[in-house]
Amino acid sequence: MAKGFGKKTEKSASQQQAEFQSALAKLQAEDVPILGCDADQPHSFSAAIWTTLSEVSESDEEQKMCVVFEKIPMSGLASFIEDFSVLKMQQRLIEQLPELERISVSLLEKGVGPALVIETAPRTDEEIAQKLERSSSEKTYIEENAERAMRSFVDRLVVGEKACPFTKDSRVAGIGLEAQGIKPGPVGYRFGSSSEVCAILASFWTSICELMGTPEDELSTILLCLPAVAPGTSKEAHDRFAAVVEVVGRYLFLFKGAEIFGLVHFHPAYDRSRIQPFDKPAFGHLPPRNWLRPIIEKNGNEKEANNLTDEELELSDYQRRAPFTMINILRNSQVNAAAGPYSIVDLPLPDGTLTKASGILTYSRNTIAMATKGKQSLQSGLEKEMSLAYMK
Repeated sequence: MAKGFGKKTEKSASQQQAEFQSALAKLQAEDVPILGCDADQPHSFSAAIWTTLSEVSESDEEQKMCVVFEKIPMSGLASFIEDFSVLKMQQRLIEQLPELERISVSLLEKGVGPALVIETAPRTDEEIAQKLERSSSEKTYIEENAERAMRSFVDRLVVGEKACPFTKDSRVAGIGLEAQGIKPGPVGYRFGSSSEVCAILASFWTSICELMGTPEDELSTILLCLPAVAPGTSKEAHDRFAAVVEVVGRYLFLFKGAEIFGLVHFHPAYDRSRIQPFDKPAFGHLPPRNWLRPIIEKNGNEKEANNLTDEELELSDYQRRAPFTMINILRNSQVNAAAGPYSIVDLPLPDGTLTKASGILTYSRNTIAMATKGKQSLQSGLEKEMSLAYMK
């Protein structure tokens, strides 16, 4: 057998570099913009790629560009492309996020080098109309007023109803955890002004980068406020909110960011019974509705578990009903310190099975507190904050 016959010939580093430069030269000859990015970590890569996708998708015209990520492994680039392709095939999500359909991302010449090619198809008349409808919400609020409304929500419910026992006011978090090595620090209020999902993800990853680069005693947590995302209390608004935050969590998991950060999702029409999966935990959301009685009973509140009506249990959703879409980005070091070493328990479910569950004390206390407060008071507070956030 001839030498090397039937074996894959490995290319030298110089050959690979030459082919990569040749591929880039072809793009230049086609007048395709080529950008370089020095991101070298998953969080900085994510911030860069979503910011780029956001900028490219702003135009209604057909576009093509290339972004070179020399410090990101090819496997990381390939993972992003694979998941983005899968996302676009998931009709349940794409129905709520139609702006993603016209965007495609691929490896330059099937992986000749560490570069992504981003292309957008021209928007159709229908897509332009959809974008204009979504973006109309971007002019309905003043950021200063929206921040006041969110601070009011935090003071009223998170602090006033002790939904989070380690937040004593709307300015400082992590109080009371010093013995566990946690330093209290400021709550950061950050705003994303866009209604588009790529821009939302760019704002989210920018916030992650900020937290990664800032000590906890200088920035304890971030409330990412998104007033232009699915505003209002309609079913359609809630469904888009649910899709947006699901994708946010999906990409945090993709690059193992969920090992460092936890998320808590808020919306004025928050309804856990409409969040998928309906009967299993969903990242960043309340426990499934049919877990609430078992949780309350497991916490030792047998009287409330037996006596609270289904309608009273539904009021649990109000702990997540803020004046507009908001994502609380939490440091897991603080979450774990607050939960304690024995926070995961076996929870008996109504169907007779056992499941692992955590946060029993907090969820039980908050569910009882919402039921005690009553719908009229909770709804009145929410409506006042919504009125404050949005212009009339």
